Amino acid sequence: MSHLPILSIITFLPVLGAFVILLSRGEPARTANTARWVALITTIVELVLSIYIWGNFNGSTAAFQFEEKTNWLGFGIGYHMGVDGISMLFVVLTAGLMPFCILASWESIQTRVAEYMIAFLLLETLMIGVFAALDLILFYVFFEGGLIPMFLIIGVWGGGRRVYASFKFFLYTLLGSVLMLLAILWMYLYAGTTDIAVLLKSAHFPVGMQAFLWFAFLASFAVKMPMWPLHTWLPDAHVEAPTAGSVILAGILLKMGGYGFLRFSLPMFAGASHTFMPLIFALSVVAIIYTSFVALAQEDVKKLIAYSSVAHMGFVTMGIFSLTHQGIEGGIFQMLSHGVVSGALFLCVGVIYDRMHTREIAAYGGLVARMPVYAACLMVFTLANVGLPGTGGFVGEFLTMLGTFRVNTWVVIFAATGAILSAAYMLYLYWRVIFGRLVKPALQTIQDLSLREFAILSPLVIITIIMGIYPNFVFDVTRASVANLVHQSQMALAAQPPKLAALGEMAR
Repeated sequence: MSHLPILSIITFLPVLGAFVILLSRGEPARTANTARWVALITTIVELVLSIYIWGNFNGSTAAFQFEEKTNWLGFGIGYHMGVDGISMLFVVLTAGLMPFCILASWESIQTRVAEYMIAFLLLETLMIGVFAALDLILFYVFFEGGLIPMFLIIGVWGGGRRVYASFKFFLYTLLGSVLMLLAILWMYLYAGTTDIAVLLKSAHFPVGMQAFLWFAFLASFAVKMPMWPLHTWLPDAHVEAPTAGSVILAGILLKMGGYGFLRFSLPMFAGASHTFMPLIFALSVVAIIYTSFVALAQEDVKKLIAYSSVAHMGFVTMGIFSLTHQGIEGGIFQMLSHGVVSGALFLCVGVIYDRMHTREIAAYGGLVARMPVYAACLMVFTLANVGLPGTGGFVGEFLTMLGTFRVNTWVVIFAATGAILSAAYMLYLYWRVIFGRLVKPALQTIQDLSLREFAILSPLVIITIIMGIYPNFVFDVTRASVANLVHQSQMALAAQPPKLAALGEMAR
């Protein structure tokens, strides 16, 4: 398969699946069933192909691999695809979560099923395109294009306030990206190309321009992650989105912001990243502590997990902008682990919501008596979200704090309180939902996991534990690219103009 454009196949195969669904018209029930099976088969083939390129990925080099390049718009704007150690596993994560999303929607989505599956398949194409694009314009098309199917998923198949939540999500992320588009145009006019690989090697932006570009990209990526105080769209979007929509929001879309920092902010604007490091540290610490306290006060399970995601992304930004090898690798690992764990937590919420049609924590209690298998699965994901050693959640948090500790001790001291607070709100949630006496009449006949639900959650349990006990399968892929990124940043800082260096020292 080495002669095939494998990345383009992986990126655009879901479009083919969506086209097949579009052509299958007949009895409504038959069309819906066909749509489900086509979407499931397409996403499974996607996962197999992504594992194939992962298996053939050379982790000993920081160079881009599986590159495809051809003329697109001309004038230095081309179709350029490729992956390196930073982006490779995000492609696998995206492809890996999609089959679970389709299976989770198998029974819960009963209206406009074909359109729903088409939206998810198109969304998969756009998400994988973000991580594989090596041209700024191509990246922007994929990055912004993902807003449309997610807007429809929330607005059409969401809850009672779905229209409000979908427009809030759309406007926040779109407005944040306007500045990024202006920055991309400015970079093109300055460098004469939008090829990311070329810009990484040879583009050296002036000090004033670099600061503007850094803030322009920050405006977009901070909303997408989201960072405090631009996080307010996330709880509403999570609460109103269908279960699979929440899985993709937390598992993939939030990671695009962190990936953007790694792909653009650190290597291209290294001086500005170093200068404004204290700003990111401050925002990260506030996000970790503030949203953890907000999570403690929540009575809606989805809102609690949504605020938890904002807190965990605070560790990611803290680690990435520590500009250390441990911090950056910890940030990448944390994003991958959080993608699995948060997605699994939302799937767990979907299991009980499908039975009880409520997300209020007070509506539950004593579920271990009727749902012991469900309780065991939820326990693993809860402890991983807390950061228990032996689970994927511990490795990323520990490395982000270790890397940041080398730069600023006080930041880590304050951030470490987030680990305590996460234990407080997650264990309190688990206790209220799972333990206690089974006294509510509506819960007396609730059923444990079905075979389909067990098939969804059990692989995620295994992956969560493997990530905790053998994290090297991630680091073997990321190590060389992260080392190269740190080296690029250090070289850029060594050539940093005195005025910018002085500004960085004043900020400290």
